[in-house]
Amino acid sequence: MRVIIAAAGTGGHINPGFAIANKIKKEEKDSKIIFIGTTRGLENDLVPRAGYELKTIDAYGLSKKISIENIKKMYKTFKGLGEAKKIIKEFKPDIVIGTGGYICGATISAAHSLGIPTLLHESNAFPGKAVKMLAKKTDTILVSFEDAKGRIKNAKNIVCTGTPVKIVKKDYGINEKLEIIKKAGLNETKPIVLIFGGSQGAQKINEAILDILKNKLNKDYQIMWATGPKQYDIIKERLLDNNININNIENAKIVPYIYNMEEIMNVANLIVARSGAMTITEISNLGKPSILIPLPNVSGDHQFHNAKVLENVGAAKIILNNELHGEILNKQIEEIVLDKNMEVQMSKNALKVSTHDVEDKIYKEVLKLVKK
Repeated sequence: MRVIIAAAGTGGHINPGFAIANKIKKEEKDSKIIFIGTTRGLENDLVPRAGYELKTIDAYGLSKKISIENIKKMYKTFKGLGEAKKIIKEFKPDIVIGTGGYICGATISAAHSLGIPTLLHESNAFPGKAVKMLAKKTDTILVSFEDAKGRIKNAKNIVCTGTPVKIVKKDYGINEKLEIIKKAGLNETKPIVLIFGGSQGAQKINEAILDILKNKLNKDYQIMWATGPKQYDIIKERLLDNNININNIENAKIVPYIYNMEEIMNVANLIVARSGAMTITEISNLGKPSILIPLPNVSGDHQFHNAKVLENVGAAKIILNNELHGEILNKQIEEIVLDKNMEVQMSKNALKVSTHDVEDKIYKEVLKLVKK
């Protein structure tokens, strides 16, 4: 099987592309797979690292405003369509797959015009502009949440498969769990609240946690907090200003980044985070209660819609970014971790929207299109 995967920009777009590529490689050893991206995104680092060839084209997100900058982007994106066609004609794929980013517009359109089967994967509960625009040109659209189906009009075929993620539920024995907690520098006697804002951190969440620590509100629970590498030194200085040593805080362990995230997520009692599609998928698959702070000002307010998937089944509480501060976050944390019945029920509710065998489901849809 010869496959082109279009994925660009962020890890949230690129990692599902890797999962699909790796599954195809696993099932069909002789398959040939290349990626199409831009010269600007993370794909330039991640794709070669993953062992795949990357071809680049011009592609940009376009705003509705009329401006010289937007006209230039339109010209470059139109040029990118021609570049995508050239790559497709030379590579002769059996299928072209898009997993997100502006790159999908040019690549899927080019494949459609050349009569190549097309498949799009949408990770968010609120589909992006590219997916809606490409619905008529795409043979199959895969979504992560049932809620997304009704938000895509004029699609030929929509299948809910879920989003492929690396972090999975582990049933650790008591001793194994205690070892993970001890290794993380945590206490096995108090509930663990895991807090992170993505690989770069989230300043608003960090400000709220600083409030909690400065006022010593976390007496009955402990915090495992990944600040993000860029924020760590700033947090360290802010704590020092309050005579608090970052390496010696009662009921708190603060690190720039958590490298054993699967272990920590599995032993945590509660997760506080943004609500990107992959985070939501991981939380639901692990069956973890969560407090979600959707990132504002993103396309289609998709993080809010992602968070609503868990809130609607009673698995999460949402705090809007502009309403977030230490006192309200602490109150929400205590309501969950100090009420075992609530924690258990929210955990059960999260599992109601969990997804399994995602790569198998996606591969099945790929085969259907290739064998038509």
